[in-house]
Amino acid sequence: MGMTEFGELWDKGLKDLAWEAGVKAVEAAGIGGKDIEYIVFGNMSGGLFVGQEHVAALVADFMGLNSTPATRVEAACASGGAAFLQAYMAAASGMYDIVVAGGVEKMTDVGAGQAAAILSGAMDYEWEAYFGATFPAVYALMARRYMHEYGLKADTLAKVAVKNHYHGSLNPLAHFRNRITEDEALSSPMVADPLRRYDCCPVSDGAACVILAPLDVARKYTDTPIVIRAVAQASDTLSLLGREDLCTLRATVKAAGRAFDEAKLDRKDIDVVEVHDCFTIAELLALEDLGFCKKGEAAGLYGDNQTYVGGELPVNTDGGLKAGGHAVGATGIKQIVEVTKQLRGEAKNGRQVEGAEIGLAHNVGGTGATAVVAILSRR
Repeated sequence: MGMTEFGELWDKGLKDLAWEAGVKAVEAAGIGGKDIEYIVFGNMSGGLFVGQEHVAALVADFMGLNSTPATRVEAACASGGAAFLQAYMAAASGMYDIVVAGGVEKMTDVGAGQAAAILSGAMDYEWEAYFGATFPAVYALMARRYMHEYGLKADTLAKVAVKNHYHGSLNPLAHFRNRITEDEALSSPMVADPLRRYDCCPVSDGAACVILAPLDVARKYTDTPIVIRAVAQASDTLSLLGREDLCTLRATVKAAGRAFDEAKLDRKDIDVVEVHDCFTIAELLALEDLGFCKKGEAAGLYGDNQTYVGGELPVNTDGGLKAGGHAVGATGIKQIVEVTKQLRGEAKNGRQVEGAEIGLAHNVGGTGATAVVAILSRR
């Protein structure tokens, strides 16, 4: 595995980011470029952010891997997770032995308004973005409805932000490494009621990469292979207006159900979780939709620090999207990198989950039109 720093990386372009993550992964795996048989890269919108389409071929070319088949996968903010699924199927099918799954996005070369417009393509443009809706706005609708249905208070959202900033402060690759207080979160500027600045993830540059192989092949390269127990993807309506329930991401529910069935595991078996917290409300919804608690009960996990490293269910130990950063095409792979570090006991600076054996990664596209859930274990 390999990963760049996430953040406003003014001195690095799309090629630089993909190359850095890819080289780190290849060197860590102890393989040569000629060993790589297939490349899958997630990227949401290279064309609009930096004018570059045909991203997978670009990656292969820039890494000196010409003639190696390379495919770009796009599933909005779940592009990385979807790329991971495609790479998993390619290796598990027996068609290829050494497969690269990566993700990259260069987002900060455009202004905030243009970035928001580009990202709005991940929602229903005709029925949402065309009328002025932004991602903070549509997630605010979900948060407000959740507050109405389940009595959620703003201080719980603040607790989510505080926890993720704490974990981000322990991660040298995180976009934000500053710790915050609940008061700071609750007094930060309003973005879309009830979501404030600290409820929203940043726009980030970054890339991440992992290398997959059938288990018997992987054992030739490492004594600590991480086993993919399951990867599942599901879909839902693109727009909120078609949802049965604004407080439930049905794609997450379906993908999680399939993943746990395939892995033959229960929720209590999971030691560490990476969820798609593009907004603080999204983390609460994810924990419920993944089945770690009942609908409306996620807030109870934050009262006694259960979601911190050292707690009963450590969540987003790298800072998540909120503090770790959200380079949309790379986020799903970034999550896999963090889970892998945790399972190998390689998370440093006080964020290692002691004895972690099984981990879960959850990547979402848009407001839940796509969800990918992966379950990994030490054996």
